[in-house]
Amino acid sequence: MSFDLQLHGLRALVTGGTKGIGAAVVQRLHDAGAQVMTAARSAPAHPVGTVVYVPADLTSASGAAAVAQAALDRWGGLDILVHVLGGSSAPAGGFEALDDAAWANALNHNLLAAVRLDRALLPSMRRQGSGVVVHVSSIQRLLPLPESTTAYAAAKAALSTYSKALSKELAPQGVRVLSVAPGWVETEASVALAERLAAQAGTDIEGGRRLIMQSLGGIPLGRPATPLEVADLIAFLVSPRAGSLTGAEYRIDGGTVPTV
Repeated sequence: MSFDLQLHGLRALVTGGTKGIGAAVVQRLHDAGAQVMTAARSAPAHPVGTVVYVPADLTSASGAAAVAQAALDRWGGLDILVHVLGGSSAPAGGFEALDDAAWANALNHNLLAAVRLDRALLPSMRRQGSGVVVHVSSIQRLLPLPESTTAYAAAKAALSTYSKALSKELAPQGVRVLSVAPGWVETEASVALAERLAAQAGTDIEGGRRLIMQSLGGIPLGRPATPLEVADLIAFLVSPRAGSLTGAEYRIDGGTVPTV
């Protein structure tokens, strides 16, 4: 029996789709037959097939507006919207190291970019009576690391709450809204972090990986997730196969969060 995700021809926009989880989502949706557009500040190292790349800074209102308009001009609407854009560049040092600029950057990256695009694009989903939105949150909304990611964790917590509220508003109109909360995912950025920690500790990259796992309180599965594993989960959630799922958050963390 074939497990066709039934995504062929569907119109999908993925934010942050040139690296890490975003690039894996773009590849997975493209391979499943969807029409895919993605937006990011950086160009992809390896362009994928017929994927449309829109260079934009989605942390600004003008960048979000430009991307939304590009999708509407090309397709007139969307079937799938996946918000992967996020991250933290805040300095270490706890709450006192976070000035207004650091907080604004965290909120623009991890909350407001999604809010602005949703506001521009979800009315078209509502008019057609169908569509799926996935917000990529983080387990740090439950397990914040106060040394350096307080603002990031707070912004992701806000994103998850916003996602739940949006799902309750739009589900009666045929639009599903979900969130996905990854734990440690071995992206290019996390590999660089492991290498940096290893160098500081005088160990190898495996030692660096162990340091990251220790900072998270351990990962029972014993390893990080891969970007493709997260992308596979997202591809299922946006597919008609998951047609009765909405308003929930799905953790993919190897068991890192120790509670239900």
